[in-house]
Amino acid sequence: MFKALEMHDPVENCLLSSLSADERARLYPSMRHVFLPPGRVIYDSGERLDSVYFPTTCVVSCLYTMLDGSTAEMALVGNDGMIGIALVLGGGNIPHRAVAQIGGYGVTVPAKVLQDEFARGGPLQHTLLRYTQALITQISQTAVCNRLHPLEQRLCRWLLLCHDRVNGSEILMTQEFIANMVGGRRESVTVAAGRLQDAGLIHYSRGHIKILDREGLETMVCECYKIVYDELNRLVGTPQRSELNK
Repeated sequence: MFKALEMHDPVENCLLSSLSADERARLYPSMRHVFLPPGRVIYDSGERLDSVYFPTTCVVSCLYTMLDGSTAEMALVGNDGMIGIALVLGGGNIPHRAVAQIGGYGVTVPAKVLQDEFARGGPLQHTLLRYTQALITQISQTAVCNRLHPLEQRLCRWLLLCHDRVNGSEILMTQEFIANMVGGRRESVTVAAGRLQDAGLIHYSRGHIKILDREGLETMVCECYKIVYDELNRLVGTPQRSELNK
């Protein structure tokens, strides 16, 4: 579903909300609202995008798939960022896939339009470059976390990152998908989620997770979550949690 944006439409995306008045005037005629259902593949490995995506209520996972079919998440993007940053940085084909992990809305912009605006060297260029640094931090920290930290802490990190980017405290996700996100086996995810549930931090049942005690999750998570959150907040800014999770 596509719907053109009007100049007065609010855009719940940190990057788009930072646009100057002139940038809005140039970009808004090309922007479209789009609905991305859960599981929608935005692009696959080796594909070249014609448009970039700015999530507003959806959450997108960037995944690497190995030759044997196993997958692992390298980054998670919600209303804090964009999908397709490589296109404005001069990259060609993208060597990973992007999948709508949590269904919802986003804003799409033709790649050529955003590339032209980026080349102007205005506020948008500076914002996207800072976001790229924050994204590199998230990718690097995810690799370190998956290598060094227990699955239970990795699950806490992933839940908090999702919680920051959704409206409400409920996350719809299958065990298999969560396992792919945190680089573990489905059975191990079940055990780890059960421990968090026994501790009263979440309620978990067949593809449905509800955050019950965010502060409790923050006490259990490894340092990776705070490093990623603080760097994003420093470079780009993040929506207030009280607004995200009413």
